[in-house]
Amino acid sequence: MLNKRQMYIAALAAALIGAGGFAFAEKSDMKENDAVAVTKAQTSLIQAVTVAEQSAGGKAARAEFEVDKKGPHYEVEVVNGAKVFDVRVDAASGKVLSSVEDKIDSGDKEDDKD
Repeated sequence: MLNKRQMYIAALAAALIGAGGFAFAEKSDMKENDAVAVTKAQTSLIQAVTVAEQSAGGKAARAEFEVDKKGPHYEVEVVNGAKVFDVRVDAASGKVLSSVEDKIDSGDKEDDKD
């Protein structure tokens, strides 16, 4: 009975490994995932959050790494009292690219996607 169980587990593991290899091969043809692209960033998420907090004078509530037509960067939402700032930090240099106060009633599509 133990042999059958071991063979079953080995077969299952082989199937999972094979499926993972297929998924990797298929994914390599696609655009790079942001989660993988962040490994190439010279600025870490922690560094970007620190810079954004200092820039806006508050505490980070949310942060994420993004790659778009403007290149790799971090989007950090910083709360300072009753104000919320959207701070964009360059992933290569670690410098603040922009800091814009987020208006609550602006109808911003970015705020509605969550």
